Amino acid sequence: MRLSVVGGGSTYTPELIDGFARLRDTLPVTELVLIDPDTDRSERVSGLARRIFSRLGHPGTVTTTADLEAGVEGADAVLIQLRVGGQAARAQDETWPLECGCIGQETTGAGGLAKALRTVPVVLDIAERVRTVAPDAWIIDFTNPVGIVTRALLSAGHKAVGLCNVAIHLQRTFADLLEVPPERVHLEHYGLNHLTWELGVRLGGPDGEQILPGLLAEHGHRIAEHLRLPEAVLERLGVVPSYYLRYYYAHDAVVDELRTKPSRAAEVAAMERQLLEMYADPALAHKPELLAERGGAFYSEAAVALAASLLGSGQEASVQVVNALNNGTLPFLPDDAVVEVPARVSGQGPVPLAAPELDPLFAGLVSHVTAYERLALEAALHGGRARVFKALLAHPLIGQYDRAERLTDLLLAHNREHLAWA
Repeated sequence: MRLSVVGGGSTYTPELIDGFARLRDTLPVTELVLIDPDTDRSERVSGLARRIFSRLGHPGTVTTTADLEAGVEGADAVLIQLRVGGQAARAQDETWPLECGCIGQETTGAGGLAKALRTVPVVLDIAERVRTVAPDAWIIDFTNPVGIVTRALLSAGHKAVGLCNVAIHLQRTFADLLEVPPERVHLEHYGLNHLTWELGVRLGGPDGEQILPGLLAEHGHRIAEHLRLPEAVLERLGVVPSYYLRYYYAHDAVVDELRTKPSRAAEVAAMERQLLEMYADPALAHKPELLAERGGAFYSEAAVALAASLLGSGQEASVQVVNALNNGTLPFLPDDAVVEVPARVSGQGPVPLAAPELDPLFAGLVSHVTAYERLALEAALHGGRARVFKALLAHPLIGQYDRAERLTDLLLAHNREHLAWA
C-alpha cells in the first residue's frame, strides 16, 4: 500500500507517522512518500519518521520528494495537509480582522475566508495532478478550512473525504471521563466543519445507550473548562458544542482576549522551530511531547481509521466522523453542501448516518454558515473584490456592510501575493 502526504515536511507529520507505525495491522503501509518543496524540513521529518518506524518494527519505507507527480504516482491514498503562505500568512489572518472588532482566527470569520481564498486553487491544482497519475487514489483533506476545501474537491469530481480531529478529540475526552475505551464512545456529531454539536453520546455504537444527559450532569464542569465556555451554557443547550462555537457564543470576549495576547501563529511558529531542531537529532526516535501542544491531537488515529476503511484494509465498513456531501442528511441544507457527520465508510466512500432533527438554534446557524461557505467557494474559484465582499457580508460574525467593506480591503492588502486575480 502506497500513501503520499502532500505537505509531508509539516511538523504535524510525526504524529501521523506514529499512528502508521503503531496501527500497522489496521493500515499496512508499505511505502510512505512525504512530498514537500522545503527539502530541509522534509529531510528532518523523514529522518525521524524512519527512526520511529524502525523503533516500532514497521517494515515500510519512507521516501521524500519535491516532485508532486512523482510522489503521488501510483498512490492508493493522498493526504493533503498544507498551509499556503505558512505561519506568516496565519499570523496575518489572526491580526488584521481585529482592527474591525472581528475574530482573528485562521478558519473562522474573515481570516478563515482569507485562508480559503489562498488554499482552494492550490488544492484543486494538486488534485487535478493526482487524478492524472493516480486516478484511483482517494484524497483525504486535512487542510483547513476543511469544509470549504472538501466542497471544492467534490464539486470538481474528485474522490475526496474531509477529515478533522475535533470529533475524535472529544471522543477521547469523553472516554477518559467515563473511564471506558474510546471505541465504545459513539458521538452524534452534526453540523459543519468547526461548527458542530454533540447531540448525543452513546456507549457501544450508534444504537447504544444514550448517556449525554448523565455525562453533562456528572462532568459538565470539566467539559465546560475544556471548551472554555461557562457550564451554564452547556446546561441550557443540553448538548456539547465544538470549542469553535466559542467564537460565536462569546465573540466580543474572545476579541478582547485576542487583542491582549500574542497570536496563536506566533506561538506555533516558535514551537515549530523547536520541533524541527528536535527532529534533526539522530537520537530522537519518537514523537516529542511538545508536539501535543502544536495541535492535531489524535489526527493519526482518525487518518489511519479513515484510510483503512476507504482502502478496504478493514474487515467491514466502520462509522467515523467525516466531511462529506450532505445529500439529504441535514434536510434543510442543499445536497451539495459538505457536512461534518458520522458516516459509514467503506471502499465506496462515506455514507452519512441518518441525523436527528436539529434544534432551530443550531440549524439556523448551520444554514447561515453554509450560505457563507458557498459564497466563499465562489470567491475562491472565480476571484473578484465583489465576491469577497459578499462572502464577508454573509458571515454571521460580520454581517455589516461597512465592516465587510473594510475587511475586504484588509484581506486583499494582506493576500495579494497569493491571489492570482488580485
